[in-house]
Amino acid sequence: MPSSAHAWTWTAIAIAVALVATVVVVVVNLWTSVGEVQISPLGWLAMAFGIVATLALGIGLMALVFISNRRGYDEPERKDR
Repeated sequence: MPSSAHAWTWTAIAIAVALVATVVVVVVNLWTSVGEVQISPLGWLAMAFGIVATLALGIGLMALVFISNRRGYDEPERKDR
C-alpha cells in the first residue's frame, strides 16, 4: 500500500499532465481555426525581441537566486555573532 505522500505526488503529476494536455488541445484548436495568417517582418522582429527579453529576464533572475544562495544571503540571521 503506497504512502499518503506517494499517492499525493502521483495525483499531482496526473493533474498536471491532464492540464497540459487540455491546454495543448485548446491551443491547437484555436491555431487551426485562425486559418492562414501572415506575420509582417516587424511582427517577427517583435516576437524575437519578446522571446529574447523573456529568456534574459528568466536567466538573470535564476542567476541571482544561485548567487544569493551560494553567498549565504538566504540563510537566517544568527544571534550568536
